[in-house]
Amino acid sequence: MALQAVPTKGNLMNTKKSLSLAKMGYELMDKKRNILIREMMMLIDKANEIQGKIDNAYAEAYIALQTANITHGYCREISKTIPVENSLELDYRSVMGVEIPTVKMEEPDRSALYFGLNTTNTALDNAFQKFTEVKVLTSKLAEIENSVYRLADSIKKTQKRANALKNIMIPKFESDVKFITDALDEKDREEFSRMKVLKSQKKKKAEK
Repeated sequence: MALQAVPTKGNLMNTKKSLSLAKMGYELMDKKRNILIREMMMLIDKANEIQGKIDNAYAEAYIALQTANITHGYCREISKTIPVENSLELDYRSVMGVEIPTVKMEEPDRSALYFGLNTTNTALDNAFQKFTEVKVLTSKLAEIENSVYRLADSIKKTQKRANALKNIMIPKFESDVKFITDALDEKDREEFSRMKVLKSQKKKKAEK
């Protein structure tokens, strides 16, 4: 059983202050949770939209590559002419104190071709364009999925803290305030009764 606070006016003031801070903390946690949930739901909608696009892009890209392999033979040697992607940059933005990533990538020049036109055909050009689209969509999806994971983790922690305040700390402080207030009121009543008795006794002595 938890120990009750000593019923003094100083403890009553301190407990009321702690109760006020706990209620304020809960309101802030609840507000933070709601904002994070809204942000996460927006990102989930974006992720679903991009996922649909990326599924179609991958399907079209592999069909285009298959066509290029049929018309050119295995395109491994030609693929070596494509430069490695190194324009990706990772940064962060803050949403209610939660650091979520932003992935930046230079918009590729879709008209640039890195292989000879006289030795290739439009099938290979199409495959290159489709996989360029896949690359852009993949970077966007990676950013959103990582952001959703971080937001979900923060929402879980925020919910846990809010529940602790609402279900444990606030009721405890409210109970302590009631206990101290009742004890002080009882003490005041006892003191009033005692003073009344003393006054009555003094009055009787004065009358004798």
